[in-house]
Amino acid sequence: MKKQKIRHYSGIGGQAVLEGVMMRNKDMYAVAVRKPDGEIDVEVDEYHGIVSGSVLLRIPFIRGIFIFLDSIILGMKALNHSSSFYEEEEKPHKDKSINTKATNSDVKEKFYMGLTYIVSIALAIGIFMVLPYFISSIFENYVRNQSLLTIIEGIIRILIFILYILAISLMDDIKRLFMYHGAEHKCINCIERGRPLTVQNAMRSSRLHRRCGSSFVLFVMFVSIVLFFFIRTDSMLLRVVYRIVLIPVISGISYELIRLAGRTDNIVVRIISAPGLWMQKLTTKEPDETMIEVAIKSVEAVFDWKEYLKDTFGLEFEEEDEAGAYGEDD
Repeated sequence: MKKQKIRHYSGIGGQAVLEGVMMRNKDMYAVAVRKPDGEIDVEVDEYHGIVSGSVLLRIPFIRGIFIFLDSIILGMKALNHSSSFYEEEEKPHKDKSINTKATNSDVKEKFYMGLTYIVSIALAIGIFMVLPYFISSIFENYVRNQSLLTIIEGIIRILIFILYILAISLMDDIKRLFMYHGAEHKCINCIERGRPLTVQNAMRSSRLHRRCGSSFVLFVMFVSIVLFFFIRTDSMLLRVVYRIVLIPVISGISYELIRLAGRTDNIVVRIISAPGLWMQKLTTKEPDETMIEVAIKSVEAVFDWKEYLKDTFGLEFEEEDEAGAYGEDD
């Protein structure tokens, strides 16, 4: 039997933010942002998660639920930090080293921001989970097979997501966000392929990565199709309720799939990962070198890539040899 190939796994991950990149390594994360004056601001902090240290994080299919929630919370926090540099009123950025009491306006701002996040999540559930069901129900008079209707619903859900991505990609800010998304992937791919993390090597790396959130979203949609095959009820209300309450279950299963995809490399994993990689061609764009510089700052703030290359690939190199000559990823 052919031995299964193990993909090199660095353990770091992140996301694009406004004019920057957030990278996380275990409990540490860094947000690097290119400020309006051209300088790169790097904030390093800790995030331990909502069930940090709990046995729940070691239970397959359960841990994914909490890891998914953590990614949302930390992602929003990172986005909020990056956007603070580009506020319309151009308020001076607060010095994080100075302890100050929250003013009434700060409290109100956090309240409205939290409310905005809640509304956004509710809209996302409505648009991507509930709306496809109601659209597919139009075909009930023509399609009597419930399983086929479930497939139609899944296809509609995927089409809505693709149309959403295409629509927002027309916005200039989103285009730049997708470029920083590409920079994030390039840096991680550069390291996991055993290359010194330099601008030159990162630019030559692929902008697609199997552990991307875009791939996770597609896994969620495919898993929902399979799971809803087993939902059998004549009540429209219960069908809608199931599509909402089963989101944690779907997320838990999807997390295990994307975790497997990020750590192994065989024909089955390649097949199930392919749609997510295709989707990333929409959600990532080729970055320029200045964006790679920002992403590298974020990586280096929380991850010792030189030590990783030494331990994983046995690489020893001098500073002047770091650029090297490395081919582009497949």
